[in-house]
Amino acid sequence: MKAMFIVMPLIYLGGSGYLLWRTWSLVAGAPLWLRILYVLFYAVVSMSLFISIGARDAALPEWLLGGMFRVGSVWILLMFYMIMALTLCDVVGWVVPSFHAKLPVAFALTLAVMLYGYINYRNPRIERIDISLDKPIENEALKIVAVSDVHLGYGTGKRDLQRYVEMINREMPDVVLIVGDLIDNSIAPVRRARMQEELSQIEAPHGVFLVLGNHEYISGAESCIEFLKQTPIRVLRDSVATLPSGVQIVGRDDRMNRNRLSLEELLSKCDPARPIVLLDHQPYDLAASDAAAVELQISGHTHHGQVFPLNIVTDMMYEQSHGYRKWQHSHIFVLSGLSLWGPPFRIGTRSDMAVITLK
Repeated sequence: MKAMFIVMPLIYLGGSGYLLWRTWSLVAGAPLWLRILYVLFYAVVSMSLFISIGARDAALPEWLLGGMFRVGSVWILLMFYMIMALTLCDVVGWVVPSFHAKLPVAFALTLAVMLYGYINYRNPRIERIDISLDKPIENEALKIVAVSDVHLGYGTGKRDLQRYVEMINREMPDVVLIVGDLIDNSIAPVRRARMQEELSQIEAPHGVFLVLGNHEYISGAESCIEFLKQTPIRVLRDSVATLPSGVQIVGRDDRMNRNRLSLEELLSKCDPARPIVLLDHQPYDLAASDAAAVELQISGHTHHGQVFPLNIVTDMMYEQSHGYRKWQHSHIFVLSGLSLWGPPFRIGTRSDMAVITLK
């Protein structure tokens, strides 16, 4: 893990340097002052995301921090796909020596892919699943809306949240479950935008429940919990809430808390005769949940890689990286996230919201 914090920045710096070298022809014949300005502009854009994250709690103007976050987020993906497109154009150039328009073609391909990715991101998919259980449920059915990874902050703002709340309320759920990473990197922009107003508009007669994700810990878990007290959202930290239907919502604290209860300790708080819905942000040790015969587990965190080819990486990393799967005993749903972190693009993946009916 520590090696990653060394290797990833080196890869990023190497990629930035490579793209600077490939685009240098744009200013190669320009005056010296323009070339210097280009390098400075390139450096600021390349580092703007990391500057905005590092200064997230600083007393800087909202427009500056938010603007740097958005510009830097877009830049990361632009750079990533430009390098892929340039590599493809190089291969074509070897096969067809007369092909010289590598830079403009690579740029056009990258813009087309990113436009598709943005439109795709703006249209989350609603997954509808009916699950029949052996254990009793009062009133015969319970309608759950589950979301994860909204990442409120500079990337997902007040307008986006309004749209998501409307999506949730249109489903008329009995209960809403938020499976971690509601907050992004800092609670400060969420407070300043008064996003508790939108969160308080979520309508669910049996309540709205949330478990912490790793980003709540990055933002400051206690600060996030204090903020959420202004809303009807109930935070579950290694605790159980029993709904009027008899369904037990088990909220497990995130893996960032090394002192969180074991699954066995947490399930000992439950009535085994009643259905159990386990919320755990990061989808690790799913086989343990299945062995414990948990009726339903809902997780998030993976974003399903968010963009190609990172979705292939998450498929290799996790037992189940996204979507619904019936294990031997348990039904498990890993959400890709209603929103996302950083670049506002979904390429090869989809944002999602689950509507699950327990019968």
